[in-house]
Amino acid sequence: MSPEREMLPPGVFSNGFHTLRHGLFDITVLSDGYIMLPGEILMPDARSGERVDTLGRLGGDSDSAPLQTNVPLIRKGRDIILVDTGAGANFQPTDGRLVANLHFIGADPASITKVVFTHAHPDHSGGTTRPDGSLLFPNAHYYVSEAEWAFWMNPEYETAMPKALHEFARGAQRDLFAVDGRLSLVKPGDEIVSGMSVVSTRGHTPGHISLELAGDGNLLIAGDVIPNNIISFENPAWHFGFDTEPEIALANRAGLLDKAANEKLRVLGYHWTYPGVGYVDRYGSAYKFVEG
Repeated sequence: MSPEREMLPPGVFSNGFHTLRHGLFDITVLSDGYIMLPGEILMPDARSGERVDTLGRLGGDSDSAPLQTNVPLIRKGRDIILVDTGAGANFQPTDGRLVANLHFIGADPASITKVVFTHAHPDHSGGTTRPDGSLLFPNAHYYVSEAEWAFWMNPEYETAMPKALHEFARGAQRDLFAVDGRLSLVKPGDEIVSGMSVVSTRGHTPGHISLELAGDGNLLIAGDVIPNNIISFENPAWHFGFDTEPEIALANRAGLLDKAANEKLRVLGYHWTYPGVGYVDRYGSAYKFVEG
């Protein structure tokens, strides 16, 4: 069985991975697999009946549900840019498939010229190295926000952070220290390449960023600022259990949904139903996702 057939939902295999052209950017949405999250993390504010119903709609059971992991591979000129590195062997056994799928489409990991981290959670940065510590993308230059680096790289994290964040901090330090000699710290408004700008989407982590790509109407690569295209759209006032700054995350999520609906902004979500590319339409006091 080919790598992508193991992990992607039915209906996407006849044409292979989803590709799109946006302005001067060619984008392939690869899969790192999927992660399983419990209902109390996905929607801690939901009532019991709402939670069970939504988990079922996501393809889960009464306790948990799978979320796809959509990794954008972007080509512009001579640059081949990866947004996040997936999980590698550092999160769940159902993910960590990115390198296999790069090989499947004929892309050599050594050909990646730039890697941008939306943030340093293990399902986004855990695929930076092999188990022996060598880099999976050995010729890339890496980018992470200044605020993300400052938050996770605190050597006193065990006293400065709640215990629930200690494992995340260890993972972030493992991944970011591995590329320290080839890493640039970026801030909102910086460009990775011409036409690809850094946008602050703080809250999920203190340094979470998204990327806005210029074109015929802009495309926002959103990372985890909007965790899911069902839960977050239909219930924009619900928290997400993995947000480090819950109220800031909620406010920025609501602002981005509103902006995307007003401006007909195309959005690509990391944990949305594959391929995770589409638009935000208003639906009463909430929103609905329109693939496209």
